Amino acid sequence: MATIFSPSAIFSSSSSSPPKSHHHQNSSLVKSQPTILATGTTTVSIKSSSSSAITASFAAAAAAIILSTSPPSFADSSIPYQVYYGTAASAANYGGYGGNSSKKDSAEYIYDVPDGWKERLVSKVEKGTNGTDSEFYNPKKKAEKEYLTYLAGIRQLAPLDVILNNLALSDVDLQDLISSADNVRSEERKKDNGQVYYIYEIDGVGAHSLISVTCAKNKLYAHFVNAPTPEWNRDKEILRHIHESFETVG
Repeated sequence: MATIFSPSAIFSSSSSSPPKSHHHQNSSLVKSQPTILATGTTTVSIKSSSSSAITASFAAAAAAIILSTSPPSFADSSIPYQVYYGTAASAANYGGYGGNSSKKDSAEYIYDVPDGWKERLVSKVEKGTNGTDSEFYNPKKKAEKEYLTYLAGIRQLAPLDVILNNLALSDVDLQDLISSADNVRSEERKKDNGQVYYIYEIDGVGAHSLISVTCAKNKLYAHFVNAPTPEWNRDKEILRHIHESFETVG
């Protein structure tokens, strides 16, 4: 009975912020440009009549510069991202809109995906039971992932603590994380357009989770970013970036 659906992927240039234009593409992903990090320049001033002394001094200075430079990591903010366009279609309509319809044009939400992450195919049955609409993960550590769930028929957000408890009712992993958490932080943020987002950060014993929840178009959207503690400590800048990139559109 379960039908596997794979949203198509597209790549085009954009900034790291979600693009707002509607250029037709046959994809739900648009590539963002990486941010270029500027590094400091070290000037070595050498006064010597001996060319060999100059060469030796310059080599020593260059070696010191190289040794003092930290190697690049996956958490570098220069990593490119792709913008994912989610349609939050019902299970009955899951699988696309037919013809040449663009997911970008029919998107209800967007979020950034780190370059190199893979999309997990969400089945029609899974979509109909727990509302999972999309999911991406780090192939080097599948527990490091982001995904979105939604629930139709919700006009406005309940209190902060009520929403988190309701999310945990349908997510055993979230229940376990909350029960063992060292700290659970929550806050309410309002966008320029007045739309309210609930933000949760759960610091568990072995994992970390960032959750963003909002209501739009008579639906409740919940975007999750999860990672085991070692991956969180390594990639927290990236994980916070993709957490903050989520928003509803249209």
